[in-house]
Amino acid sequence: MVLDETAIKPHERLSAALEAELEAVNTLIRERMASEHAPRIPEVTAHLVEAGGKRLRPMLTLASAKICGYKGPYHIHLAATVEFIHTATLLHDDVVDESGQRRGRPTANLLWDNKSSILVGDYLFARSFQLMVETGSMRALDILANASATIAEGEVLQLTAAQDLATTEEIYFKVIRGKTAALFSAATEVGGVIADASADQTQALFDYGDALGVCFQIVDDLLDYWGSDATGKNIGDDFRERKLTLPVIKAVAHADAEERAFWTRTIEKGDQQDGDLATALELLAKHNALEETRREALQWSKRAKSALAKLPNDPIRAMLSDIADYVVARIN
Repeated sequence: MVLDETAIKPHERLSAALEAELEAVNTLIRERMASEHAPRIPEVTAHLVEAGGKRLRPMLTLASAKICGYKGPYHIHLAATVEFIHTATLLHDDVVDESGQRRGRPTANLLWDNKSSILVGDYLFARSFQLMVETGSMRALDILANASATIAEGEVLQLTAAQDLATTEEIYFKVIRGKTAALFSAATEVGGVIADASADQTQALFDYGDALGVCFQIVDDLLDYWGSDATGKNIGDDFRERKLTLPVIKAVAHADAEERAFWTRTIEKGDQQDGDLATALELLAKHNALEETRREALQWSKRAKSALAKLPNDPIRAMLSDIADYVVARIN
């Protein structure tokens, strides 16, 4: 699939198919992000929630429930839960990463302060657990609670691994499976759970979400060096922030002594000078690291699509397959 910017995107088609459900999710989000005693909570939350994000994760929950024939009301609660967890992690991430921009807008910690971002993120986590409980599904609660713990674990692992040249691809995948894929797979799995889908279908939904999440993060890391408006980042942001992502891990694995000294200085020690980004890009090209990373992303996209085979043949399934294609179309 080659990206056509003029075509209707798969997530937009899915959004249109789920329009009524998404409106109910948005209504519930606005209700639950309110606070009678702390007006800063809805101010900070609205800044991020209303910033024009795709709502991809809650859409995956709604789509998963719908494809499994769910007729009840609680997929709305679960989708709002997923969005609250995601928003909470973004608020915390921007503090950890000292970010100044998110989705093309100033971050909440820049507009307010770090304390507000952390505490409002905590509030959203608490709200998400209230929503989970209201569904009455202990299994859904278990899945989303585990995902929340796994996300935090992945972020902490990244703190220790991101600037260590000893970080392997295995560790990298542990990090992204935690910080990114865990919420994707939980979002899809709980849709099947709330619909009382079969074990095979629920597992298929988990596998799709897991592979899609891994693919999504690999592509995001790759685009940081290839450049794209789609990420909302400037080219080289990860390099400047000294993040050891998959393209750099691949280049380091093939580095000679001089090249390794360069990566040690720029990534481990943070001693970056004019021209270092250009050198990094040259080394990534020399060792074919970007193309190898691209091939890995394509493989994860194929895994996501293959997982859908166990689900009912439905227009929603086709849209989910197209989303897996769309994620990697940005790097084709």
